[in-house]
Amino acid sequence: MNEESLFDPQDFLITEGVAHLCAGGESACLHRHAAAFSRYLRDKSNGMAGRVAQEAQIARARAAIAHAWNVDTASIGFVSNVAEGVAIVAESLDWRDGDNMVIDANEYPSVVGPFLARRNPRVTLRQARGTGADRYNAYVDARTRVIGVSYVSYLTGERQDIAALRTLADSVGALLVVDFTQAAGYLPIEASVADFAFSACYKWLLGVTGVAVAYWNRARQPGWSPASAGWYSFAPGSRSYDDPPQLRDDALRFTRGNPAHASAYVLADALDYLAAWDVRDIQSHVQGMTTAMLERLQALQIPTLTPAEPARHGASVCIPSPRAQAIVDAMAQRGVQAWNGMGRIRFSFHGYNARREVDQAIAALRAVWA
Repeated sequence: MNEESLFDPQDFLITEGVAHLCAGGESACLHRHAAAFSRYLRDKSNGMAGRVAQEAQIARARAAIAHAWNVDTASIGFVSNVAEGVAIVAESLDWRDGDNMVIDANEYPSVVGPFLARRNPRVTLRQARGTGADRYNAYVDARTRVIGVSYVSYLTGERQDIAALRTLADSVGALLVVDFTQAAGYLPIEASVADFAFSACYKWLLGVTGVAVAYWNRARQPGWSPASAGWYSFAPGSRSYDDPPQLRDDALRFTRGNPAHASAYVLADALDYLAAWDVRDIQSHVQGMTTAMLERLQALQIPTLTPAEPARHGASVCIPSPRAQAIVDAMAQRGVQAWNGMGRIRFSFHGYNARREVDQAIAALRAVWA
C-alpha cells in the first residue's frame, strides 16, 4: 500500500495535521471550487450568452459521468438529490394492491422513502436481514416490482453483489434501482446493470450538494416516462398545449426545472480532477487503508459492522457504539475527523488520505474508546 496520499492534499481545504476521514458524509472541498463558483457567477450575469455557458457545463458534467459509468451520455440526467430521482421513478410505476419492494433492512432512507410513503395503493415493504450475500432471495416473489439497493451501505460499509441482484430481479421481472452514492468516485461503476441509478455528488465525487446524478437505462426501459414534468424536461421547441409537448428523448427528462448550474460547475471541475487517476488506482489506495484499519481494529478487539474482505466493502469502516457522538467529538479534538450517525462511528477514506492517518485514527480512537 502506498504510504503517501494519492491526491495532493494541498489541493484541498484540509487543515494541516488533521486527518479528514469523512468522505462518506462530506468530502473535503477542492480549492478549485472557488474558481468554479466565480465562473458561474460571471456567466449568470452575462445574459443569454451566460445561459449558453451554463448549459455547456451541464453537458460537460454529463459526459464525464457517462464516461466514468461506462454508459452513453444520453442516459445521464440530473436531479437535486437522490430522493427526488427515486421518487420520480416510484411515481411513474403502475402499482397494484399487493405489489412489494425488496430492500435491505439497513437501506438508506432516500432509496426507500419514496416507495414507503405511497398511499394509493400502499407498497408492501420486504426487508432482508442479516449479512448473507444471498439474503434478498427469500423475499423476492412474483409480486416484487422493485429491488432497491445501495451498492455500498452508508450504515455498515458493506458492498452488495449488484450483478447477482440483477439476475434476481430479472427472474421475477422486477426493476433494479441502485444508489451509487457511497461508491461513485473510487469504485468502478457499470451503471447498465441497473434499470435506474442515482448518486449524490458531494462525497467521493468531490462535488457539492444541489445536484445528483440520475441514470435511465434506455435499453432495458425504453418506454419509461415520468408521471410529472416541468419546462426543462420537455423537448425544446413548441410550447403549444393543444398538442401536449413531447418529453426530452434522453435522461434530462428527469430534470423538471433548471438544473443546479452552480453545483454543476463544481461537479464538472471535480470530475476533471478525478479523471487524472484510473478509478482502480483510487480503489486500491482507499481499500489499502480500510483493510489496514479493519486489521488494527480486530487486533484491538473493537467490533465493526464492515465485512473484512475487500470485495465485500467499500471505502468506509463502521464501528457500532452507543457513545458514537461523544467519541467522534473527542477524536476531533485530537485532529481526527470521523462521522457519526445511527449509532455508529464511520471512517471514510479518499485519495487525499495516507496510511499514516490510519495510525492517527487508531491512536485517537484508543484514547477515547474506554
